[in-house]
Amino acid sequence: MTENKPAIAAVSLDPADDAPEWTDEMFDVAEFSISGKVIRPATGYLGPNGVVRGRPPQRDVAKRQVTLRLDPDVIERFRADGPGWQGRMNAALRKAAGL
Repeated sequence: MTENKPAIAAVSLDPADDAPEWTDEMFDVAEFSISGKVIRPATGYLGPNGVVRGRPPQRDVAKRQVTLRLDPDVIERFRADGPGWQGRMNAALRKAAGL
């Protein structure tokens, strides 16, 4: 025979509780659409420090993906400083190579 389980109380979660307050600059770059039809496309995106306009600059020479084995403590040291750790690691390698 099956056992009746107690009902779980419904919890109302408002996704706007954790959402940041919108600024005028955010509204200026946001896409505007009505019923799924885009009236004005987005002109930027929200980056870690606010609104960033356009694409990042293109490089003359594209970076190449490689497979590289590194000691775990080296990787963790670069990751400990947060986002951008791969760029910082690249800069350290360039400095070590004398570039």
